[in-house]
Amino acid sequence: MASEDFQTLRFFQTGEHACSYLPERQARTVFLDPEQPATTRLYSRLITAGFRRSGEHLYRPGCEHCDACIACRVRVRDFTRNKRFARIWKRNADIQSAQISSPDTPELFELYSRYINGRHADGDMYPPDLQQYRAFIAAQTPSTQFHVFTLQERPVALCVLDELDHGLSAMYTFFDPTLAQRSLGTWVILWQIEKARRLHLPCLYLGYWIRDCDKMRYKTDFRPLELLIGKQWLLLT
Repeated sequence: MASEDFQTLRFFQTGEHACSYLPERQARTVFLDPEQPATTRLYSRLITAGFRRSGEHLYRPGCEHCDACIACRVRVRDFTRNKRFARIWKRNADIQSAQISSPDTPELFELYSRYINGRHADGDMYPPDLQQYRAFIAAQTPSTQFHVFTLQERPVALCVLDELDHGLSAMYTFFDPTLAQRSLGTWVILWQIEKARRLHLPCLYLGYWIRDCDKMRYKTDFRPLELLIGKQWLLLT
């Protein structure tokens, strides 16, 4: 049978662990068998079923009594920039982008460290660690791309992006936390939407949206946004 046949796939569920997004809740995670090659075709099918990539692993939430993590994707063809987005896009017109083969450089790890220290010191990726950086940020599948963004030849942001059969998946982005006035996190999403449009791909996957998590609320600004409810992708109204 083809490796992409769902009937042949093996999945593993973790035990309970602390939830990264909702305090005082426990979570479980379902992983694709690490021995199963994460081909672009397989990854493309799994992401439509709510899976996501972390490092070399494809996973989805597997909590028994909680369904707060909802996969979401931007409908690229129908997206238009509102006034705020247009200002952010114009404000960053001086930034250059380039695709690189690997983000495993001292300069980019230093940028990542400043981002984690400045924006996520309360999260499970703090303190920044080189081994974790290599396992999470620098890991790649056949679908993975790394794009670095520079200002006057100085890196100010990097995004890890997976190009799938029917969309792009925004795996992770980090940026210079001292450039808050540029709204680089928002700008990179706008850049990814434009890249998907140029590639004639209909979706940009933004991972999971959680209604009660403040750090996830920005995702609903990018509309039209589809949510995976049950087994159907439904438009957020």
